[in-house]
Amino acid sequence: MNKGGSDISFPSIENSEPSEEGGPIARFGFNYQDEVAIGFLIEMLEKPTLLKVHCETHDDIVLLHENGTSTEQVAEYVQVKASEQDKLWSIPDICQRKKSRVGTSIFETSLGRDKHKEISTFRLVTLRPVVSALKPLTYELTAPGRSPICEDLKAICAELDKRLPDIVSPKKNDATFWVENCFWDVRHSEEDVRKDNLLRLLRLSTREGRQLLVEPAEIILQELRVMAKHAGDCKWRPDRDKKIILREKLRAWWEQRTYELTKGAALKSGGKLAAKMKDATLPDEIIALAMELRLDYAAEARTPKYLEPEDTKRLQRRVRSEAQSLQSQFFAGQINIDGPGFHALCLDRMDAVNAERCSTTEDRGDFLKGCMYDIADRCLLKFVRQV
Repeated sequence: MNKGGSDISFPSIENSEPSEEGGPIARFGFNYQDEVAIGFLIEMLEKPTLLKVHCETHDDIVLLHENGTSTEQVAEYVQVKASEQDKLWSIPDICQRKKSRVGTSIFETSLGRDKHKEISTFRLVTLRPVVSALKPLTYELTAPGRSPICEDLKAICAELDKRLPDIVSPKKNDATFWVENCFWDVRHSEEDVRKDNLLRLLRLSTREGRQLLVEPAEIILQELRVMAKHAGDCKWRPDRDKKIILREKLRAWWEQRTYELTKGAALKSGGKLAAKMKDATLPDEIIALAMELRLDYAAEARTPKYLEPEDTKRLQRRVRSEAQSLQSQFFAGQINIDGPGFHALCLDRMDAVNAERCSTTEDRGDFLKGCMYDIADRCLLKFVRQV
């Protein structure tokens, strides 16, 4: 049995084209998988040893780690199972082949990823927990219960060999290698993963002295969500580099974005709005009008005269929602226009929201646009595409 080390006869995962690209072609409804990917992006912000995150390349997600004992890198192949039966996972489940075709079971598919020069490890991310027989796989690879001589691990290997005998990877590694190097990661619901990502992001910002509040942290999570979705949607050809998120680039983005959302908020009111509009090459007269609308909005929001407080909050929530949707589409490339065009689109959306209201109540276009500009002043909306 090959023990999974580097072999120069195998190509690097960095240069090898994926054997299939089903994910990028049919990604509709992959929200759970994207939330899991965001968790790994946060982990990459936290850990210098996690170097790259691949989205929909040689597996649902691939993580490239430094190897603490050598110069070889470790490729961790992650399968995410979002659609599951309402029952515990078992060994028969991961050995079940599709229409009895060899190589189609979860176990065979996962072990089959072991075909590149990097050292291979494996991860299964599931909503449902496992039966007691598989429980040792839920322990971290370095935990005492993961020793190769552990009787529970030997029992899993024996059962896999019994059900699917003589299965080996392209690098000639067998079921024992897979069991010793597979981590079963139970993440429960998409909502649980979202909440965990938010808490981890808040804790990270606190540890680094960035002190994000919940609203800015949710904006950053949404932007990470756009990154993950965009990377998953791209095809290896011609956009290989867009499918691979690098730690150094993610850290640079994180430091800049948290600076804008924390330090920027302490600047003179209106200063960040003017800077963002200049970045979008908007003319001075448009910027001046925007500043006035924001000031009028701020005065009215503090002391509502024409609206009841609940109506004010409802309008503010609507503007935040519209701004988030527009910016997400803009950053993802679904809206392909320049800065001035995107600014005009945002104003058009505020006019549309106002038109909905005007059939039953007074015109509030100035309030809606002022609210939008206030959001931009707090660095929660940008009129230029994220790089």
